[in-house]
Amino acid sequence: MTYDTDTNPVSHSEPLENNGEILTPLMAFAREVLLHENNPLAGESYVNAVPCAPEEINEFSVDSLVAKIARCCRESKIGKKLPTAFYVHVSALSALNPVLVIYENCARRHLENIDEATLVKFSLNQPKISYLFYPDFDTDAHPALQTSIQINLETAEIKYFDYSNSENPPVLHRKETFVTPDYPNYEKFARLTRCEEGWGLLDNTSAIGTRDGWLKYLGYCGVEIHDHAVVERLKQENSELSIPKIERHKAAMVRNSISKPVRLVLESDLFVDGMTFFDYGCGYGGDVKYIAQEGYVAAGWDPYYQPDTPQIGADIVNIGYVINVIESLAERRESLLNAWELTKNLLVVAAQVLIDDGDRGQIAYGDGVITSRNTFQKYYEQEELKVYIDQVLNVDAIPVALGIYFVFRDAAEGEGFRASRFRSRLSTPRVRSQVKRFEDYEEMLAPLMAFVSDRGRLPVKGELAEEAPIKEEFHSFNRAWRVILQATDADDWETIADKRRQDLLVYLALNGLGDRPPMRRLPAQIRNDIKGLFDSYHRACTLADLMLYSLSKPDIVADCCEDSAIGYKQHGSLSVHVSALEELDPLLRLYEGCANRTIGRLDGATIIKFYANKPKISYLFYPDFDTDPHPVLHTSMHINLRGLSVGYQDYSNLSNPPILVKKEAFVSSSYPHYQKFAKLSRQEEKLGIFDKSGGFKERELLNCLEESCVKIKGHRLFWRSDSDPEKLKMLQTTASERHQQKIEVNAGKSEGTAEDTESTEDGKEEGEE
Repeated sequence: MTYDTDTNPVSHSEPLENNGEILTPLMAFAREVLLHENNPLAGESYVNAVPCAPEEINEFSVDSLVAKIARCCRESKIGKKLPTAFYVHVSALSALNPVLVIYENCARRHLENIDEATLVKFSLNQPKISYLFYPDFDTDAHPALQTSIQINLETAEIKYFDYSNSENPPVLHRKETFVTPDYPNYEKFARLTRCEEGWGLLDNTSAIGTRDGWLKYLGYCGVEIHDHAVVERLKQENSELSIPKIERHKAAMVRNSISKPVRLVLESDLFVDGMTFFDYGCGYGGDVKYIAQEGYVAAGWDPYYQPDTPQIGADIVNIGYVINVIESLAERRESLLNAWELTKNLLVVAAQVLIDDGDRGQIAYGDGVITSRNTFQKYYEQEELKVYIDQVLNVDAIPVALGIYFVFRDAAEGEGFRASRFRSRLSTPRVRSQVKRFEDYEEMLAPLMAFVSDRGRLPVKGELAEEAPIKEEFHSFNRAWRVILQATDADDWETIADKRRQDLLVYLALNGLGDRPPMRRLPAQIRNDIKGLFDSYHRACTLADLMLYSLSKPDIVADCCEDSAIGYKQHGSLSVHVSALEELDPLLRLYEGCANRTIGRLDGATIIKFYANKPKISYLFYPDFDTDPHPVLHTSMHINLRGLSVGYQDYSNLSNPPILVKKEAFVSSSYPHYQKFAKLSRQEEKLGIFDKSGGFKERELLNCLEESCVKIKGHRLFWRSDSDPEKLKMLQTTASERHQQKIEVNAGKSEGTAEDTESTEDGKEEGEE
C-alpha cells in the first residue's frame, strides 16, 4: 500500500473561490454536486450527501471535496479499490454513485482525445483523475498500459504519460474487478483470475506489476497464459531448471523461550480461560510446551518432527515461519489455507521479511533463496506478506510486528482489536467535593465511573454488569450520573470523552485507507461508542476522512512536530517514547498509524522518530532505557511512507554506538522516572556536558565525562575523587558561572532555583547509591 504525502499534495483547505473569469473543474464540481444534493428529485440516491445550503457553495474546501469523493469510491460496489486510488472501466461509469459521475464529467469536459480511454482512475487523496489507455483490454489477458492522461481538478493542470515505447510497461490483473457483471467478457476474466489464484500467481504482488516481472514470475512457476487460460509448460521446457533437494526440516529452531508471534498473542491478552492452541508446523514443539505450561490445551503438527499428530481445530492457531520455508507455491498456499481451516478464533501468521546480509552463501531459486544448508527461505516485503495473506484467505490481516500478522475469524472481533490499539490510557477523575448522597453510594457508583472513564460515555442497556442495583436505586444511569457530577469536575469527564473521540477518529481514519467496514460489522461496544460520542457513523467517518486528508497538506507534520509539548526536538524531527504517543496531537498519532497499520512496529521499540520534512518514521530500540542513564541504541527500523519500504539497522556490534541524552524530553511528566531523568540532565547541563558530547555517541560521552572529572552512578553525577584538585576547582567555578548566567537569562525562574540544589556530588559518595 502506498500513502504518498509529498507528491503533488492538496495545496490548501481554504474555501473555493471563483474570480469570475476562470471556473476550475473542482469549482464546477462543487456547484453541480450542491445542486444535485439539494435537488428533491435526487431522493435518497446519495446517502452520504453533506447537507449544505446553496449560499454556502464557497464554504466547500478542497479537503472536504476529496474526502467526499474518496468515501463514494470506497463504498462503490463496482471498481477496483486500492488504498490511494479507485479504478473503473469506462463502460461502468454510469453505474457509479451520481456524485462520482458528476466529478468525472467535470474532468472530462476539460480534456480532449479521451474517447478511447479504457479505465478511469480516481485519486483518493488528491483532486486528480487519470484516463488510462489499454488498447488490448478485451483480447490480452494482461494488457499493457499505452498512455495515461491526468488532470488536476483543482488547478486544471493536465499531464500526459506515454508508455507505448516502454520496454517494461505496467500490466493489468484481475480485469473483472474493473467492469460490471454484465460486461461481455466478465466471466472469462473472472475465470482466469480464479485459476491464477489457484496457482498462486497473484500472491507475489511486488514482482508482477510490470510486463517483465509478470513474464519472469510465470517462468518461475512453470506456466504460461494462453487465451485467458493458465497452461502448464512442458517438462522438457523446464529441463534447464535444476531443482535442488530442499531439506525443510533443517529450518526448524530449537527454542529456549516462547516464539515472538505466540508471545505477542499472550501480551495482547487474547488467550482466555478454556481456549485451545494448535501450532501448525511446530518443529520441535517449543511453543506447544510453553502454552501447555500456561494451563491451556495445546497441540502441534509438523511434517517431519511430529507427522503422526492429528491436525485438529483450535481457538488459536499459529503458523509461525512456515510459509517462508516452503519452495512450492502451491504447497505454500495450501499450508496457509489448512491452518486457516483449523482456526476457530485467531490465526497467527509469521514469515521472514528482511534479508540481513547479501552474501551468506545463498542462491536464487523461484521467488526465494536456497541456503548453504539446503533450506529454502522466501523473504517477503512486509506489505507483500500482508497482500499475500489477504488474497489467499480473503481477509484483512492485522500487522502486530515486523513479519507477524493476526487474522480474526470474526471480522467484528478483529475491528475491536484494531480499535483497542489506538485507545489512550486514562484514569478515573478524582472526587473533588463532599456530597453526602454520593458518599452514601460511592461503592455502588464506582463501576459506572470506571465505565465512563473507559468509554467516554454512559453505558447502554446490558453493557454494565452492575446495572440492576444502580437502576434500582437511581432509576436510570442519567440520574446516577448527575449525582457523580455533583462530586466530581465535569471538565475532567469532558476531557475523557474528547480523548475517546480522538482515539476513534484515528481508528476510523486508518480504516479509511482500506475497506472501511459498515457500521453493522463493528463490535457492539464500538457501535455504541460512535453513537454516544458522534451521534452517527456517517458524521464520525466524515470527520475521520477530513483528518486523514489534512495530512496531505504541506508542512502539516512539520507544524505538529514543532508545536508538540512532548518529545525531543531536533532540526527536522521529533522523537518520543512509545508511552507518550497517545499524548501527541491526533494528526501525529494518525501519521504513525499509517505506518503501523500495514508494517507494524519494531518489536520492543522504545522511541518513535517523526521526520518533519519527508514521509518517514523510525522505530528505535534502546533495551535499557529506564535503567541506563544514557542507553545505547540496539536496533532501528525505518519506514518510508511513500512506498512503505522498510530499512533495518543493527547497532549491537558497533564499538561506538549512538546513545540517548536528556531522556526526560522523550517522555511525559507523568512517566515514573521523569524526575530522575530530569535531575541528571540538569546536572549535565550545568557542567556543559551536552556542549562537548560530539553527537551523542558512547565513546565521545565517556571522554567528555573524563575531561569534566565526573562519573555517572545510577542517574547522578559525582566528582571523581582522584581528580587533580586545581582542575576540579576550575571546573566547579566554571559550572557555577554557567549556572549563574542561566539564572540571569531566566530572570530567576523557579527552574534555576531547582537546579541550584542539584550540583554534582562529591566523589566520596560514589559507592553509597
